Amino acid sequence: MFLKEKVKVLPPSPGVYLMKDTNGSVIYVGKAKNLKRRVQSYFQNSRAHSKKVVKLRHTIKDFDVILTDTEFEAFMLECRLIQEIKPFFNRQMKNPQLYAFINIYMEDKYPRIEVSNVPSKNKHSLRLGPFKNRNTVEIAVLGLKEYCKILCCGSSKSHSPCLNYSLGLCMGICLGNAVTEQYMTMIERIIELLTGEDLEILEGMERKMLHAAENFEFETAAKYRNYLDAIHSLLYKEKVIEFTEENKNIMMVEFLTDRTFKLFLIKRNKILFGNKYELRNLEELISLIEADLKNSLEAGESCSPKAVGKEEIDEAQIIYNYLESGKCSYRFIPEKWLMSESPALKDTIRELLRSWQ
Repeated sequence: MFLKEKVKVLPPSPGVYLMKDTNGSVIYVGKAKNLKRRVQSYFQNSRAHSKKVVKLRHTIKDFDVILTDTEFEAFMLECRLIQEIKPFFNRQMKNPQLYAFINIYMEDKYPRIEVSNVPSKNKHSLRLGPFKNRNTVEIAVLGLKEYCKILCCGSSKSHSPCLNYSLGLCMGICLGNAVTEQYMTMIERIIELLTGEDLEILEGMERKMLHAAENFEFETAAKYRNYLDAIHSLLYKEKVIEFTEENKNIMMVEFLTDRTFKLFLIKRNKILFGNKYELRNLEELISLIEADLKNSLEAGESCSPKAVGKEEIDEAQIIYNYLESGKCSYRFIPEKWLMSESPALKDTIRELLRSWQ
């Protein structure tokens, strides 16, 4: 009864909730656009609840909430708290995920494509990732190797066909030098696909899937559908990583009411600045925002260009998703605009605010 009464006074605003057990330990962290509605759902009987949610309900003895101005801040705060606290039910209620990298060892006669928990340190190798789900990465790589017929299970030194050669999954790498050029062409096409430069392989795999379905080869069609889903997931993650590594200053605006909004300055996976404003005299407001942005950049931490690491990918994905969601409006701000007087900065702020009016 105590918890239900506590839920009744929650506001219908964005925020994060922290579920606790009898010892006061945080066992689950969640986010919500409407805290009252979301937390209330845990204390209602519903057949839609999974077994793990039912178990969580029986363990909850108290909860805390942290209010945020926007849903975006709730996303980011939830991510940070889960990383810091590592609550038991957050680990249990999500599929086990192990970060993975795709390493392509270009110095080999027949460059190897391998999935690993760590990026290759070999200067001659190409590294892609990190990706959050190793299983997805392995399915995608298997599909590419199978479609491109480089799924050799023998050795080029044996000069005898492997089992996969007889199954049509190996072009004959195990037979020696005869297919070196053809193999290299396939490796280059796979690299172009994974870096988003050429989607020809993807289109070929889609045709193969459709052809199999038309010929009632449903097992093959389903297998290639799974391959394609995994590859699309990898391409999306690479887009997020590339976007983040560009290291741009992003000015984002999200309106809270008809007269109030919150403005953020974001760089990489960090919120450098966030402040609430009220619409009033536009030119005065623009000058105030310009000053606030410049002061925040001087006081904030510098973000040096580097590869996106495991610890950054979750926040980077939240930021990328939110910018693409249509729930906000944003513009890229060159560093030089923030370091000196620039009419272009004022014009961009003006344009961003007017886009929401």
